[in-house]
Amino acid sequence: MKGANTFGKQEKLKSRKLIQQVFSNGKAVTAHPFRLVFYTPADLMDVSVKIGVSASSRNFKKAVDRNRIKRLMREAYRLNKAELLRHAVLKNLQVAAFIIYTDKVLPDFELVNNKMKLLLSKLIKATSEAAPKNS
Repeated sequence: MKGANTFGKQEKLKSRKLIQQVFSNGKAVTAHPFRLVFYTPADLMDVSVKIGVSASSRNFKKAVDRNRIKRLMREAYRLNKAELLRHAVLKNLQVAAFIIYTDKVLPDFELVNNKMKLLLSKLIKATSEAAPKNS
């Protein structure tokens, strides 16, 4: 896997059409303070996993705070995504997911990193349960 520890442009979920499919047809897993909504699209994507991140402007009025939370989330994902990518390649899966920060307090990186590990392991478990039905 080229760039196993990067989070490049191709890995970011930006397509409005795909984001709409994630939220309308997707399933969710949670690890407080995160909620991850994922969808396994039928049409081919250029990479096996695409991720988007979000923090609510209702809970964080200042853009500086929202941007910090999203930056922490992207960094925690980047550090912990190797197992998810390995699982997706082995099972021949494609996953589009959106991670939402739901708490009302600013987190520190240690909390975000630990919860991201838990969230990604839950995603791996959820996609491995759903995989035999699609194959």
